[in-house]
Amino acid sequence: MSVRFTCEDHVARVTIDRPERMNAVDRATELRLNEIWTEIEERDDVRCIVLTGAGERAFCAGADMKEPQAADGVDYWAQSRPNGFGGIALRTGLDIPVIARVNGFALGGGFEIVLGADIVVACDEASFGLTEARVGRLPLDGGMVMLSRLIPRNAALGMMMTGARVPAADMERWGLVNDLVSRDELDGAVERWVGDILASAPLSVRAIKHTVRNTAHMVARDAVRLRTDPLMAALVSEDSEEGVQAFLQKRPPVWKGR
Repeated sequence: MSVRFTCEDHVARVTIDRPERMNAVDRATELRLNEIWTEIEERDDVRCIVLTGAGERAFCAGADMKEPQAADGVDYWAQSRPNGFGGIALRTGLDIPVIARVNGFALGGGFEIVLGADIVVACDEASFGLTEARVGRLPLDGGMVMLSRLIPRNAALGMMMTGARVPAADMERWGLVNDLVSRDELDGAVERWVGDILASAPLSVRAIKHTVRNTAHMVARDAVRLRTDPLMAALVSEDSEEGVQAFLQKRPPVWKGR
């Protein structure tokens, strides 16, 4: 199987497992990723997702250019990918926080997958790039519209128009990488983020992500007035009372996710 998927102790772990192809995504891999995201959206026991690539060289090298069925140019653009590359770059229905564990280079669609994450933990050997212009293509599945919203505009345009590979240290400086560590420290850093997320009320976390992801196009005054289902669920939840009581009683809260 090209993707490994496990779920334990409220944490889903998704690994693109094609190290011999630098974890490049072929048709079967993309279909499997979409299946996984859909399954997680329908579950109520998952509170955090860790997404990574197998091996140490690559997080994901993007689309598998050697796949025989790979579409060219306009044909590729015409294919329906409403959720972006890997089913996650532009996904709005996945209200569970996604941590991208970037263990190597993230290029093309692989970088678009990173742009679909909420927290990015990278090793200092990692690099990022939207390299499509170098091969006469375009970052159509999220990169061209997302990158300039997440890092400074000129930095984003410089990356896309030159196809440059940018070191993780620059991505940290521009605010895309949350945590930059050595390779030996990568897993420990990821687990610290997982622990901190699990320490927060799951419905509050879902409501926060849903609001941020679905109001980016709105002015703040209108966005703050929205009464979405995730927001209301968090406000009237048992956990909202539990959090206050735990604070007053000076004890860790026990979250029930309801």
